[in-house]
Amino acid sequence: MSDREKATPTIQIENSRTIVTEWRFSPGAETGWHRHQMDYVVVPMTSGTLTIETEQGLSANMLERGVSYFRERGTEHNVINNNEFEFVFVETELK
Repeated sequence: MSDREKATPTIQIENSRTIVTEWRFSPGAETGWHRHQMDYVVVPMTSGTLTIETEQGLSANMLERGVSYFRERGTEHNVINNNEFEFVFVETELK
């Protein structure tokens, strides 16, 4: 179990078709291990590098503000902000 601070999720929209969540990561914060139950799109609101922890190990992923990406359900990982600044993205899950 990690002793890192947890990222802060704020649900902006939840209806029969989508869940839109803003995620705010202070420096060093993480989501904690989780498995996505739905396909999802992430829109970074900040540019920087997030560390992704999977069963295969750690990887650094550069994200650019406003450049979206898509992942399929079943993705399992922990997302960590190793930047020296707050990192923010908006995640839209597709039901």
